Amino acid sequence: MDFKKLTDCFTLSNGVKIPCIGYGTWKTENGQAAKVSVENALRLGYRHIDTAFAYGNEESVGEGIRASGVKREDIFLTTKHWVSFRGFQKTVETFEASLKNLGTDYVDLYLVHWPAVEKVSPDWKELNASTWSAFEKLYRDGKIRAIGVSNFEVPHLEALEERADIMPMVNQIEFHPGYSQLLLAKYCREKGITVEAWSPLGSGAVLSDGTLAAIAEKYGKTVAQLCIRYALEENVLPLPKSLKPERIASNAEVFDFEISDGDMETLESISGLGFSGFLPEDAPADAIAAAE
Repeated sequence: MDFKKLTDCFTLSNGVKIPCIGYGTWKTENGQAAKVSVENALRLGYRHIDTAFAYGNEESVGEGIRASGVKREDIFLTTKHWVSFRGFQKTVETFEASLKNLGTDYVDLYLVHWPAVEKVSPDWKELNASTWSAFEKLYRDGKIRAIGVSNFEVPHLEALEERADIMPMVNQIEFHPGYSQLLLAKYCREKGITVEAWSPLGSGAVLSDGTLAAIAEKYGKTVAQLCIRYALEENVLPLPKSLKPERIASNAEVFDFEISDGDMETLESISGLGFSGFLPEDAPADAIAAAE
């Protein structure tokens, strides 16, 4: 993909355009931190904001959008459905709660945050299908411009395809040097599913790696910029996050260099670096929900 600026777009399977770098808000507390960081990101040129019901910051994300002065229709806004509200009716209700939190009457992208899995729910296929059926209805009703999933692996996608009328347009997965999930990304692309990268900086763990630092230095870039560019060159949409305006700006300065084929091979070969430890089959989201 030949991206030259922050507002260049991926095109989803339904023709909707999505800006090629998003601003992530995971672990950003509701209140001033979320409001100001989103406002800063938008004023610095970002037009793609990613949040989730489970982040607990939708209200402040909405406040930041309004405070930025950027028109709502010029912003691509994503939120996610949480595991506590699976099933058709609960999904519809929690979506309406997200709209109210965000202070908007539609979202651009709605994602199933985590799949139901057999370890927790023997009827996991039916549970994912009923949740997805609500997504399809909300999409057809015009309340969502695009629908997708997050943290779905190939078996979850295959099971969903058997029951879905509309395939997911996006799969948001952990993706960074050290945990690239290249086979999953390839499968998604073959199915027409755009891949997004949560934690494209490996939750910060990759930033002090010597190999990455040496490669970044060759291009006169930071390790963070290298990781974000790496995602783009893998045809994956990165969602970096920072609360500091200077780093928010720096994370967007990735359009003036390309990574060589040899360096891409090195980045692809790195393993065991920065992995969050979250796997769908370990049901981390269900464990979190049960503890709430």
